[in-house]
Amino acid sequence: MRISFSSLAVLMVGLFLALGTVPFIAAQEDDAAKVRALETKWTDSYKQRKIDILASLLAEDFVITVEDGTTYSKSGYITHTADASVQVKVAELSDLKVHLHGNAAVVTGAYHEKGISGGKPYEYHDRLTDVWFRKEGNWQVIASHYSVPTK
Repeated sequence: MRISFSSLAVLMVGLFLALGTVPFIAAQEDDAAKVRALETKWTDSYKQRKIDILASLLAEDFVITVEDGTTYSKSGYITHTADASVQVKVAELSDLKVHLHGNAAVVTGAYHEKGISGGKPYEYHDRLTDVWFRKEGNWQVIASHYSVPTK
């Protein structure tokens, strides 16, 4: 069987392109796994009031919008997290999807929180959108939005 030069060239170009995308896909999967792990770390540090860990995950210009439309800066969110009158009993993420765009990642998913605030029980079932940005090799969350689904 004889292969023409043009067929061989097309085959070689295709092979180089295919091999070149493997590291790119692997890097994206690695970044998505890192961001997903950071989401879990954020949730755990919030629940356990580990302020130092929480502060390291939030960018200086971080902003969060919560269920009632109130927004908090990094310092406001940390103050809220440190509030001893709130006891978070359950904080869990589900249905997380990470969408990578270069040095940015958009995470969507569901969040369930249950606890006691001011001596009264509360429970949230939210949808979330978080925006992470990689700067100098480190991922930090820059914006977060929580809302209550109507259905």
